[in-house]
Amino acid sequence: MNTYTVLATPRSFAAKDDTPIKLLEQNGCRVIRLNPAAGDLREQLLEHLPDADAVIAGLETYDKELIVAASKLKIISRYGVGYDNVDLKAAAQAGIKVSVTPGANSDSVADMAISLMLCAARNICPMVAAVRAGKKEKPVSGVEMWKKTLGVVGTGKIGKGVIERSSGFRMHILASDTYKDTDFINLHKGRYVELDTLFKESDFISLHVPLTDETKNLVDERRLSLMKPTAVLVNTARGGLIDENALYTALKEGSIGAAALDVLALDNPAESPLRTLDNCIITPHAGAATAEASYNMGMTAAQNVIDVLGGKTCTYLVEV
Repeated sequence: MNTYTVLATPRSFAAKDDTPIKLLEQNGCRVIRLNPAAGDLREQLLEHLPDADAVIAGLETYDKELIVAASKLKIISRYGVGYDNVDLKAAAQAGIKVSVTPGANSDSVADMAISLMLCAARNICPMVAAVRAGKKEKPVSGVEMWKKTLGVVGTGKIGKGVIERSSGFRMHILASDTYKDTDFINLHKGRYVELDTLFKESDFISLHVPLTDETKNLVDERRLSLMKPTAVLVNTARGGLIDENALYTALKEGSIGAAALDVLALDNPAESPLRTLDNCIITPHAGAATAEASYNMGMTAAQNVIDVLGGKTCTYLVEV
């Protein structure tokens, strides 16, 4: 059996259950874990990529420089569903395949989106912060989710998961997607509408589309101006979907009610001015941070590596 070198960068990969690593080892792979806490991850990648056959990749960027350095690399196996951090053109030119783990974290991210809606609607975070600071403040009034209108932008697996969970609140569903699943939306008594209509009529808006040239700054100043003054915007997809300067202004001026963001365009949430606003919740890209999602992503990412290195058909390759 051949021996392959596989790099792994995500901290949660096989962190609590080493079954994905055992699967790789059983198929002739030696796994080298890179640790961002041990130094600059890019420098570690530049050191190890020339000898690597595969990399199980987190959110770090794989640009042309890294790809050119990876002279033996056969696959960049993304630990997640997004691939906007990979230069697909450079990878294709180098003969490197790129794969993802669709569906592996869908339930976790859908749970997170609903959690953020609730926290924003009921002002949970400011009240928790006040109690922890020892302040004697009265409860902060919020709004209910019960029977409100939910706008879901993107009806893939995660968007559908959010819609399914919202049925417990008897929410009215508006949806927008290039690829429509009318049967699913009809089942949940919703309807597909134009994106501007969704922004005008929704009480809560949840984003679930990939970041592409077409979706960058999808939520810009104009679309924010369409929203109700009490509306809540939730993003568990990609930070670049929102013009964050325009969002800051809208939240600061009170032209929308609140935002709850698990992703930002900036790598470091501490650098965002949005964190200074009481009506903006920011979490550190934690949507997939559950034991179940980590296991599912780990197993799928490992299997993608095994399939490509073994010359088998890999189900979850990204088309370039």
